[in-house]
Amino acid sequence: MPFFLVIAFLFFYNNVNSCTTAILSGKCTPDGRPLLYKHRDADSLENKLLYFTDGKYDYIGLVNSKDSLGKQVWAGCNSMGFVIMNSASYNLNIKDTAKVEERDGFLMKQALQTCATISDFENLLASLKYPSGIESNFGVIDAKGGAAYFETGNNSFVKYNANDPIVAPFGYLIRTNYSFSRDINEGSGYIRYETAHSLFYNASAINNLSVPFLFNDVSRCLKHSLTEIDLWDFCPPSSERPCFVSFRDFIVRDYSTAVAVIQGVKPGEDPQFTTFWCALGLPFASVAVPVWIKGGKLLPAVLTAEGSLNAPLSQITLELRDDCFPIKRGNGLYYLNLAAVINKENTGMLQKLHPLELKIFEETEQKLNFWHQNGMNSVKIQEYYRWLDQLVRSEYERLFGLKP
Repeated sequence: MPFFLVIAFLFFYNNVNSCTTAILSGKCTPDGRPLLYKHRDADSLENKLLYFTDGKYDYIGLVNSKDSLGKQVWAGCNSMGFVIMNSASYNLNIKDTAKVEERDGFLMKQALQTCATISDFENLLASLKYPSGIESNFGVIDAKGGAAYFETGNNSFVKYNANDPIVAPFGYLIRTNYSFSRDINEGSGYIRYETAHSLFYNASAINNLSVPFLFNDVSRCLKHSLTEIDLWDFCPPSSERPCFVSFRDFIVRDYSTAVAVIQGVKPGEDPQFTTFWCALGLPFASVAVPVWIKGGKLLPAVLTAEGSLNAPLSQITLELRDDCFPIKRGNGLYYLNLAAVINKENTGMLQKLHPLELKIFEETEQKLNFWHQNGMNSVKIQEYYRWLDQLVRSEYERLFGLKP
């Protein structure tokens, strides 16, 4: 019989699109470059990256794999260093009776096509025809050092500037699934917000608000801010025997589909250095891989696919996801097999993949340092993409017997 670790929570509802997001101004990061963070939870478990040339500016976007034409984008950056993502908000349009098709993903695509700065995006919002079909906290950064949230509903928006010390005393802002400009008791994502807030506050104190922190400490966090439980304290002895834990209102969800961390540039730097890091699929089962607009249309093969096909990395994480959430009937998806993720033999998928991602971080840092000194070009980036593809494919086959 499997060992069950019983953790009791009270749950009232579970919104499918329950992302955890943040924007970090250059004031609070170790290298002075702004960061945009999105931990995506969505009903579309298949995701990929696409390179677009259908606007004023070229851009790379995170899309649902079934969206073969890339009509909606859920996070992305363009050739001017403009970066955008969103978290769905559930308290902006509560009393609004307008029946309008949801437009959040369409708007982000339009912004990437046409906006170079945060001011451009603000003007785009001001030009919308209301009711707009929008209910989101849009996070944006640009190549001029700007970083802001726009809490945007059907009929209005409110801007929160992460460079304003009154608004963001520590230089960063966090949003889950409620907006601060409305009744904050009417949304969702409160526990995830508090978990992220604690993680960010502690990291800020030691100057560690970095790309690896966002992937490892936030998007793979096993802490629960309400119950104060840390699942690392219950690390199972091995992966051989399932150890099921109740898994609700953690930052990671059974329907987490991607993590996007986009590092902007300092004012005056070439916006082509904007780096889009993406881990497709369940964060426990995935690794972060970088892309750049300067690299051109051919993205790393593990991150993209043609038509309505799924990206190889996203597809392989779906197979590993079944080891994490093997119970399909009833409420089985609310119970995580912790032994598949971490264990004392260090054979959990999170533990096995950590060295691979660390190698990617270290190699990419070396590449960026060299390119900052000597310039970057598409030929060198394409060489690096091929190396990344080979590395990721060979390591997943070695570690799990699976071929992305």
